[in-house]
Amino acid sequence: MLIRLGYDIQFGVPEPVTFVTMLHVHPSREGDLLEPDEMRVTPQTRCDTYIDTFGNRCSRFTTGAGTLQLKGSTLIRDSGNLDPIPFHAPAIPVGDLPTETLVYLMNSRYCEVDRLSSIALDLFGGFAPGLPRVQAINNWVHSKVTFGYSYARPTKTALDVFTERLGVCRDFQHLAVTFCRALNMPARYATGYLGDIGVPLVLPMDFSAWYEVYLGDRWWTFDARHNRPRIGRVLMAVGRDASDVAITTSFGVANLQQFYVVTDEVKENQ
Repeated sequence: MLIRLGYDIQFGVPEPVTFVTMLHVHPSREGDLLEPDEMRVTPQTRCDTYIDTFGNRCSRFTTGAGTLQLKGSTLIRDSGNLDPIPFHAPAIPVGDLPTETLVYLMNSRYCEVDRLSSIALDLFGGFAPGLPRVQAINNWVHSKVTFGYSYARPTKTALDVFTERLGVCRDFQHLAVTFCRALNMPARYATGYLGDIGVPLVLPMDFSAWYEVYLGDRWWTFDARHNRPRIGRVLMAVGRDASDVAITTSFGVANLQQFYVVTDEVKENQ
């Protein structure tokens, strides 16, 4: 299947400011792109692209005072399949894990593994390691946390989510990630496009968050917010938590004025 991806984001900038953005499709999906994945910056300015510590494609630029527009559109080929389920992928003992996965067992800005370890063991220690344990975590977070945009705040951590039982999609994932790490399963935060393909239409469209757990010999997708396999998930960035994968970061004042995201299935001949 083909999916049209795009965004139109605008800021009011009172004085010159430097931005770092993660608005590109993740390098692991670049081979599926059928059109260039370029970010257009208005007013036009020099833009440097680089790969960060976690393997994400980032852009850096400086803009002057006024209205800043970030706009992009691309076409990607997707399998059209639901997220795969790791039925036979085992949890790997920490001593045997690839070294690059170990960072995803540690505390991070929004994931207080040390403070939730005993709770995770009490809640999920009785489930078999691997898929049964991850799915138990997913089920618990999905059923215990209430979703609502009004519950969002930039300082909310996994412990806050556990205590308050309220949040947006990133909060669901932070809590699930923390529980997984507390039980010695590497887990990382992910962000990208997730359209309403195969599910009832929900507006307005936004970027989405999910998480990945290392089982067997690879990373597997899980989503505590929706708690069901989905079609058309397109990865943009991964990191320890949301602090590593901010879509836009301004090193100075920038006031959001417009935020528009597109992720639509299109016909093969369009």
